[in-house]
Amino acid sequence: MLLPGPTQPGRIDSHQHFWRYRAAEFPWIDGRMQALQRDWLPPDLQPLLAANGVGRCIAVQARCTEDETDFLLDLSDRHDWIAAVVGWAELRTGDVAPRLDRWQGQSKLKGIRHILQDEADVPQMLGRPAFRRNVAAVQARGLVYEVLVNSRQFAGVAEFCARLDRHTLVLDHLGKPDIRGRSAAAFASWRDGLQPLAALPHVMCKLSGLVTEAAWAEGRLEGCGPQDFYPYLDAALELFGAQRLMFGSDWPVCLLAQGYAGVCRLIEGWAGRLSADEQAALWGGNAERCYALDTPSPQDNNP
Repeated sequence: MLLPGPTQPGRIDSHQHFWRYRAAEFPWIDGRMQALQRDWLPPDLQPLLAANGVGRCIAVQARCTEDETDFLLDLSDRHDWIAAVVGWAELRTGDVAPRLDRWQGQSKLKGIRHILQDEADVPQMLGRPAFRRNVAAVQARGLVYEVLVNSRQFAGVAEFCARLDRHTLVLDHLGKPDIRGRSAAAFASWRDGLQPLAALPHVMCKLSGLVTEAAWAEGRLEGCGPQDFYPYLDAALELFGAQRLMFGSDWPVCLLAQGYAGVCRLIEGWAGRLSADEQAALWGGNAERCYALDTPSPQDNNP
């Protein structure tokens, strides 16, 4: 399957979140994550984008409710620089098609994500006929499906993605490698699991969420510098190629370990080895292509 042709837009953050914090709605935010236990909304992100030369962003669901999709679409209607929304719809049971009709005409809805990493048995979920049928229905609407698993959950993922090749799939957070453990065996296992996914030309990958896979506390990385992330980024480049990688901040989750500027500097430092065209693809062109984003007017590039 061919992806749309390349473009050269400005910087796009392909993965960030907004929320109004209610503890019961965010069970994954635990006591170590006090920085996240507050509202995080467009006025909080806007100056960070501007300061780091990022013109647009893609808001990704953080709650598994259809109200979450409505919430993000409403924000995108009020802020032109929110270029797209990856929302949530129930994919595990029933027929998703009528549920997707709810957002008919919402041009900024570009993707759907179900958080696979929270499933007790990921291979079982991936093999469920209803789940496969519903992901195929998402693809039939021209929507991206985003795959969120960690490095211990790769079993069955490549086979699932190979069967669902009618539209782009995106692997979030580089498959969440265990950077914290500093284990050569874990690195090799993660890379081996990534390889068959990367061999599928319709699968793209976000360079996002890495800082929180390392050791962190109180908004700082612990005993970890930029060079510690480079082997993972090098493997992603080798396996996916520069035309299937996208920058994402995972803001505000990244704040547990690193500020927005620090995440940008990490990728900038590593990506300096790439050609100008490859850097343009990584920082925005691939996201624009993957999510079929509208070309912005000049004022839209000023968040």
